[in-house]
Amino acid sequence: MLLAGLWLLALALTVRQAAAVLRLPQDERFVDLFTWIGDNGVLRVHGSLYDSETPFTGTPFAGLVLKPLTRAAEQGLGVAWTFGTLLLVVALGVVAARALPGPVSRRTALFAVPGALSLLVLSVPVRNTFHLGQTSVLPVLLVLVGWLLGREPEQPGQLGQQGQRAQLGQPGRLGQRELRAQARRYGALVGRFGGGAGGVLIGVAGALQPATLLFVPLLWLTGRRRAAVLGGGTFLICTLATWAAMPDDSWTYWVHHVAGVGLGDAADATANQSLHGALLRAGLRGVPEAVLLAVLMAAVSCLALLRAVRYARDGQLLLAAAVVGCAAVVASPMAWQHQQLWVLLAVVGRVGRRTGDRLVWPVFVVLVMTLDGTALVPKVAAFAMLGENAVLLAALLGACAVPFLTRDSAGWSQPQHSGPLSRPNLMLELLLIRVGYWAYSYVRGHAPDSRSLAEGHGDQILTAESFLHIDIEHSLNKLAARTEWLRDACDTYYTTFHFLVPITLLAFLYMRRVPQYRAARTALSFATLLGLVGFWLYPLAPPRLMPGLGYIDTAHGPQDLSNPDFGALTQLSNQYAAMPSLHVGWSLWCAIVVFFLTRNRWLRALGALYPLMTTFVVMATANHYLLDAVGGVVVVAAGFLGQRWLARMRGVGEAAAQTAGDGPTAGEGPTAGRGPAAGESSKPGAEEPVTPGAESPVSSRGAQP
Repeated sequence: MLLAGLWLLALALTVRQAAAVLRLPQDERFVDLFTWIGDNGVLRVHGSLYDSETPFTGTPFAGLVLKPLTRAAEQGLGVAWTFGTLLLVVALGVVAARALPGPVSRRTALFAVPGALSLLVLSVPVRNTFHLGQTSVLPVLLVLVGWLLGREPEQPGQLGQQGQRAQLGQPGRLGQRELRAQARRYGALVGRFGGGAGGVLIGVAGALQPATLLFVPLLWLTGRRRAAVLGGGTFLICTLATWAAMPDDSWTYWVHHVAGVGLGDAADATANQSLHGALLRAGLRGVPEAVLLAVLMAAVSCLALLRAVRYARDGQLLLAAAVVGCAAVVASPMAWQHQQLWVLLAVVGRVGRRTGDRLVWPVFVVLVMTLDGTALVPKVAAFAMLGENAVLLAALLGACAVPFLTRDSAGWSQPQHSGPLSRPNLMLELLLIRVGYWAYSYVRGHAPDSRSLAEGHGDQILTAESFLHIDIEHSLNKLAARTEWLRDACDTYYTTFHFLVPITLLAFLYMRRVPQYRAARTALSFATLLGLVGFWLYPLAPPRLMPGLGYIDTAHGPQDLSNPDFGALTQLSNQYAAMPSLHVGWSLWCAIVVFFLTRNRWLRALGALYPLMTTFVVMATANHYLLDAVGGVVVVAAGFLGQRWLARMRGVGEAAAQTAGDGPTAGEGPTAGRGPAAGESSKPGAEEPVTPGAESPVSSRGAQP
């Protein structure tokens, strides 16, 4: 069922991407492509490719290849181009999935293709390629096929059962020295049997996208010297042939613009995620920038090639290609969004010796390649540079820094188990918290914000409260408005404690109460997710935005209801996200955590007082109704119930796996579930199994002072 669901997800994402392009008006579809092939496009007229107002940004060889397309009908070309690009993306996903380093479990083999297709379609480079009508997927596919063309089914050295036993520290005739010797023999086999077809494909890709020529020295260093010579020769033949056919354009591209620098958008635009773009954004210009760029490009390229050779000899050909591809993105003078696909392929690298640490790198890469960089860092000036260069940072890490595991390392197929009692990876937690808050802000800001609908729901709430005789918001708001010290205290409380207290509690739990941290964090996430559903399904105008009722917005000042945007506040977030009140919900979560964290009566009383005070404040400042507070209580209760259900399911699943001797999970070796217990260490001091529900904050563990 999971496999079928993953295939349906990949199909739905693919269809959605194609529909998103085809339903656009023709003048907004394939912005770059139709600029080049229109009535006055540079590929149709007989003038230069690079002298018009919208110059061609590809190589002269790419322009020569694309010129025949100008004879196709515009509508037909649009449809054909869309489905042609889709086929290229599908082919790339299949090739990448089939290139995973062995031994590969059956589960991984089944899930690899639909998973790869889903990630590719979601990634910014592919979405940008569809929107612009670019050809950047083709060079990546050509290089990957050319690089993988000479590989053997088993790599390196056909590990087999003896090699797997050696990896797991079990008796066998193959040791570290034998594995490395077989890896060298594998390199020689690739050099002989790889032939020249792979080199030719890489040479053609280099003629289309010059940065991919970095794969030519990789071929040479891995023993495929004939392929390297043919790759370089193919590039020269394509380039010289184009030079003979289009001498002026070739001179403009290769000499005047130095491999395309300065064509199209400004090189310092944030979409250019190369070192050249980053240095220009940092303020460097002229000779100093050129010298520093040359030094950095050489250093990154050399280090990436050395690392790629190591991983290629280890049998991780896809990872080796990703490392060199990341270096090509970094070293390319212009690395626009549609040219950054190599970074996504680096997700195949394994990092870390614990199962919990294994997720950090792939999650980081997927988030960088599917979201805007600013979604990964707080909106603080000190982090702005990181957000603007997120893809470049990921490419640099993948090319030069991330210590990917080799297949003969101890933690390759059997990492140390990270159970419920182990501390989660801090980097992963911070990353997920930041992205979760970004998603929370995004959904809240894009929830339905019709004024009439929100005010109609406000009337419903007020009518229900009046019927129940609990409509106390107006009295509390008047009390706060006419009492200066109370108004100031409520305003400060409302704008400060909502984030400060939960973050402080989470930090304490992470450092001192790890099992309770996992449970509390999960419950808070569920509650917040349910709150977002409420914002979307039931947009509600808070009391301060209800016209003619006399409520006073003590925290933000009066709002101009005649303005369709309702003043400056609506530029920050959707003001109609009142039901449920997450101020009250989060404060109740804090109270529950404190109650089960300590037996100190004073601390428990203070914790119980916190949601009561929050409920008073949100009504006194005219930001919520009393029923909004009730909604906050409901979502928090549902959040803890969801956490308990998840812990119970996890415990049942682990127990069933240990009883039935379940096979390895995705990404683990075929013997990963064998030994003392599935996923557990055989060393002294290994973690004891945790009973179902041990993560829950309402367990006896969490009630210790």
